[in-house]
Amino acid sequence: TWFWSLIQNDFKTGNVDLEGCMRLLEKMQIPFDEAHVTHIFKKTVDKHSGQIISMEDFKAIYRAIVHRSEFQELFRAYSPDGKILPDNQLIKFLVKEQFHTEATETTAFELISKYEPIDEVRKKKQMSFEGFARYMNSEECSIFKSQHKTIYQDMTHPLCDYFISSSHNTYLIADQLMGPSHLWGYTSALLKGCRCLEIDCWDGSNNEPVVYHGHTLTSKIPFRSVIHVIDKYAFMSSAYPLVLSLENHCSPKQQEVMAECLKSILGDKLLSSPIGGETEMTRLPSPEALKFKVLIKNKKIGTLEEGMLRTDEETATETVAGTVAETEDMSESDLLSDEETDDTTPIYRSKSPSKRRGDRRTSTPPPSKKSKVKKPKIAIALSDLVVYTKSSKFVSFDHSLENQKCYENNSIGEAKARKFVKHSAKEFISHTTRFITRIYPKGTRMTSSNYNPQEFWNVGCQMVALNFQTPGTQMELQNGKFLDNGGCGYVLKPEFLRDRNTTFTPKNVGAYSKPMSLSIRLISGHQLPPSSLSKTNKADPLVQIEIYGVPEDQAKKKSSVVKSNALCPKWNETFSFNIQVPELAMIRFCVEDEVSLVNNEFLGQYTLPVLSLNTGYRNIPLLTRDGIKIESASLFAHVWYY
Repeated sequence: TWFWSLIQNDFKTGNVDLEGCMRLLEKMQIPFDEAHVTHIFKKTVDKHSGQIISMEDFKAIYRAIVHRSEFQELFRAYSPDGKILPDNQLIKFLVKEQFHTEATETTAFELISKYEPIDEVRKKKQMSFEGFARYMNSEECSIFKSQHKTIYQDMTHPLCDYFISSSHNTYLIADQLMGPSHLWGYTSALLKGCRCLEIDCWDGSNNEPVVYHGHTLTSKIPFRSVIHVIDKYAFMSSAYPLVLSLENHCSPKQQEVMAECLKSILGDKLLSSPIGGETEMTRLPSPEALKFKVLIKNKKIGTLEEGMLRTDEETATETVAGTVAETEDMSESDLLSDEETDDTTPIYRSKSPSKRRGDRRTSTPPPSKKSKVKKPKIAIALSDLVVYTKSSKFVSFDHSLENQKCYENNSIGEAKARKFVKHSAKEFISHTTRFITRIYPKGTRMTSSNYNPQEFWNVGCQMVALNFQTPGTQMELQNGKFLDNGGCGYVLKPEFLRDRNTTFTPKNVGAYSKPMSLSIRLISGHQLPPSSLSKTNKADPLVQIEIYGVPEDQAKKKSSVVKSNALCPKWNETFSFNIQVPELAMIRFCVEDEVSLVNNEFLGQYTLPVLSLNTGYRNIPLLTRDGIKIESASLFAHVWYY
């Protein structure tokens, strides 16, 4: 009765065509894939040759999509008559199957009022199969723990105790050599919850600094425009501090323009002096204490104290702009935060970055008294905006232990960092318990490809910077990692990566192991994207389940292939994993279409931290390569661990 009353108006004027059928499903809020609905519709109308369907036909199409047999089995197991689930049986299902041990009558009533579409059933505090199917497809039955969708971690630890979502060459939206620089790079990274952006600054015309990948043909955007975009989107996805990592190639004159831009556009958001005015610092402030603040990461002259004294004097005497200092301890190549050593850096900064690559070698150096070692100059106005994130050249772990201040951070290229992981993991971890460490992709990655971030998270590196514009497994791990803790861009590191006396290393987890036995029964798929080779709605899907973590936890398992079925493939296969360090482990579900024995086509994936897994019967959403949710597609699995 409920069903007929819902659809009869649409059939009043006669039967319904394919478009009308899709409109009806939309009206009923049923997520569907056009290819699948079109296929089912065609099969239905072929029976009575025509292009329209009756109410009876629509009911069959609706059932083919909504009435999934795997849900019906579960429903019948708990329903006394196969038609209705009384509240006490729903509670039993929640406790026994969904491991929702605290489920009470209230829980049951909440679910019934939220998901039961039939009024008379809802009023009796019962659930029909229609309500049950909607519940099983809902966010509440998602494989991702709902508590982890909120900020649940302690945000009062020092900044260096967190993994921080970080982007490399944020201004690029394609490759490193010819690709366009674009403001969208900043907008999209910020909307994804990124908390450390990179800005490559060069002298531009009319005394206006520009942002681009130096000495390449990537296009240029004004520094000012970048800061306007950052001002607009900085705290849209997260309230926690945003770090702007400046790769600074500008002359002192244009550095002053940068400082003025940052101050005038960001206003109060810009952190330009230590909170509480303290200059003697033994530990970094917390994300909580720095909420809604933008931090500048750049070279700095002298200590925090000197900078503070200078600022006080300036306020008193309004010092004239144009003060420049030479950095004693740094050579030209050091000034550019350590990054350039891997990038394509010229010997001299040419006056205008727009000079073609060919002239660069012949351009004469700017006159200087001693041109052997050119002391780089840094504008004090910009230097004084650096507070808790001073870029400092990495010499060695011992050197840092003896000399580095807590507010000094290092940037280390992936190749060098990989050697450290291999040969001195213990010292590397000891370093990252104290200092923020940023890893960046090597300069030879011309296509903006990415490295695997997991190996650097394993040793506690906070800012593992990736090219956000490049889809692939590496960005899927990044996006999955930072789904955690409400997607705020800060995830608290495990205790053994925060403790300064830790003896943990990824290859020797020792006493830090908290083994987990994980079992996943892959039951079925629903409305998977059809193969690009299929003229209808077909694919030959298989699922890969992968674990990323410390070396001994890495694992990959593969389901069988279901032939010619993307609408409702059934696997019913169980996969078991033993995980030694669940706190660092990520799990990735990847659905592929078997094109040939040697070639698979990507259909969708979902990646999340192992500790964010929900137990029980769960739906697994699927995302495109670009991380966009495929509304109607999902996997269905039973998850259990101890």
